[in-house]
Amino acid sequence: MKPQNTAVLLIQCPDRNGIIAHVTALLFRLGANIVYLDQHTDHECGMFFMRIEWDLEHFSVDLNDFQTNFIHESVKPFMMSWELHRRRERQRMAIFVSKYAHCFLDLLSRWRTGDLAVDIPVIISNHETLREDAALFGIPFVYLPITAATRAEQTDEQLRILQEYRIDFVVLARYMQIVLPPFIEQYRNRIINIHHSFLPGFPGAKPYHQAHTRGVKIIGATSHYVTEELDAGPIIEQDVQRVNHSFSVADLMRTGQDIERRVLARAVQAHLEHRVLCYGNRTVVFS
Repeated sequence: MKPQNTAVLLIQCPDRNGIIAHVTALLFRLGANIVYLDQHTDHECGMFFMRIEWDLEHFSVDLNDFQTNFIHESVKPFMMSWELHRRRERQRMAIFVSKYAHCFLDLLSRWRTGDLAVDIPVIISNHETLREDAALFGIPFVYLPITAATRAEQTDEQLRILQEYRIDFVVLARYMQIVLPPFIEQYRNRIINIHHSFLPGFPGAKPYHQAHTRGVKIIGATSHYVTEELDAGPIIEQDVQRVNHSFSVADLMRTGQDIERRVLARAVQAHLEHRVLCYGNRTVVFS
């Protein structure tokens, strides 16, 4: 799918009267045709969040000039934090993977068919297992084995490769390694992980085994941004499915892997469409 020639503005600021009227009036003056607007107010913390998208075909100013106007007229008076994106500019996504292929191949399939409008310049793995699969899609595959002794050194190499390929964000498609703080700091809220559990239940390793031992009746998967605290970053997407006492660990894993594919793909899509706003350790995900 070819992204539309639109701009997306994401805003968060202290809640007060007149924010929507102010921003839409500014866009109207500049000839914007607004195609989407959604907002949310967190009354507990007194914060306002908005996503607004407009067609650039008849927009009367360059986006750089708009930023100047917006900062002068809106950012300072309303104490806004904001992001501005052009939808038709394709983002560059790196995939990190270990041995599990289900999420990895699902993302590549969606990319090949155009369901994910993204470029994938490089795949990085700590195992050679999926090299041939990457080759079928014509994407460079970089093998960087990880040990306790080489973890910091390999993190530096990962960051060098991401810079070389001008990567915008990273997807951990069942990458079974802990990401170190320097990496996280470099790509804050731009590292998307899929955890094979409905967090916060069963974090860490072998959640399906934990779920089986506990006799759960619902299993799920969670996609979240990576933070320094393991499996505790801002949640982007989740889903669940009912199971019962007859499910073995293998049955839970098979069912769960299907959920993981869907959840990760939806999270990546939301990130690509600039529908996610992070605040604290939470997210607002616009429809």
